[in-house]
Amino acid sequence: MRIAVAGATGNIGALTVSALERDGQDVVRISRSLGVDLSTGDGLDRALVGVDAVIDVTNGPATGYAETVAYFGTATRNLLAAGERAGVRHHVLLSIVGIDRVDGTAHYAGKREQERLVAAGPLPWTIVPATQFHDFAAMVAGWTERDGVATIAPLLVQPIAPEDVADVLAEIAAGEPQGRYADVAGPEPQDLVDMARRTNETRGHTVKLVPTWSAIFDPEMAGTVLLPGEGARIAPTTFDEWLVGQRQNHASNRHGIAEPLAEPGPESN
Repeated sequence: MRIAVAGATGNIGALTVSALERDGQDVVRISRSLGVDLSTGDGLDRALVGVDAVIDVTNGPATGYAETVAYFGTATRNLLAAGERAGVRHHVLLSIVGIDRVDGTAHYAGKREQERLVAAGPLPWTIVPATQFHDFAAMVAGWTERDGVATIAPLLVQPIAPEDVADVLAEIAAGEPQGRYADVAGPEPQDLVDMARRTNETRGHTVKLVPTWSAIFDPEMAGTVLLPGEGARIAPTTFDEWLVGQRQNHASNRHGIAEPLAEPGPESN
């Protein structure tokens, strides 16, 4: 099959490309850095020639509520319209578990707009709601870190390895459209504060974490709101196993053996 990945140069996008190529698929990479702009539609028709399925793992810039919703809406409309013109038979959207239960952040509002447009759009579709990635906690702490201190909400999450998400997306895109797919999550619930602490320790980064609901996330996201629902698909990689890989990467980097990184991208859950 010929499968396009929108957001192909970001973290989850690059992993999805690798998973598809491992499975023998013909992959088309879609990214602004590769000459395709979802916000304007430039390059989309050319990129989708002969494409059977599209996997959308794109994200928007960190802006305000209305701006984020507008960006996601425009990009999704352009991708769906170009897909219809190209005869794409399956549109797969990576989304987030729980965004229908909380108002959440501007990012959540943008993802809800994506889901709405895909479900009402012209292409057969599958929406894949996934929980937060294993690196999410440290990333959130990094957003607020100042002078060695970071605020972070005590969210309860059931994080998943990005590699596992990529495997699921590659599998689903190669199959028939399924509508709204089951929640996809990692094996174990975790506390976001503890995850950030352990990740930073493993990476050799010293930061004081201050648990609070007064920063990015508010109490409506407390409790089990972000956990997967019944019938969830549970991916195999635990947070502890992921930390082992982080520890190995940190040790390699300390000895001057740098790990190759994908181009930074906004894809995050």
